[in-house]
Amino acid sequence: MAKDHGPQIKDDALFEALLAQGNSTGKAARIANAKANGSLSHNSVPLEDRTKDALMEQARRIGVAGRSRMNKTDLIAAIRDHG
Repeated sequence: MAKDHGPQIKDDALFEALLAQGNSTGKAARIANAKANGSLSHNSVPLEDRTKDALMEQARRIGVAGRSRMNKTDLIAAIRDHG
C-alpha cells in the first residue's frame, strides 16, 4: 500500500514508483496527477518525432530557460530533464 502524500498527489503509488526511478518530486507529482485525471496520453508522439516548433512550445509551457538558443536535440534533453 502506497503512503498517502496528501491531496496534492492524486496517484500515490505511481508517485512513489517515479521517485524510486530517480525522478524529481515535482516531475513525479506532475506525471502522477496527469495520469490520475486522465490527461496523460499514452498515444502521444515521442519527443524525437515532434517538430522543433512543437518542442519549443512545450519547452516554453514548462519554463525551460535558454530554449531559444537550443537545437532539437538540446530541447529534447531539456524537456526530459525538466522537473
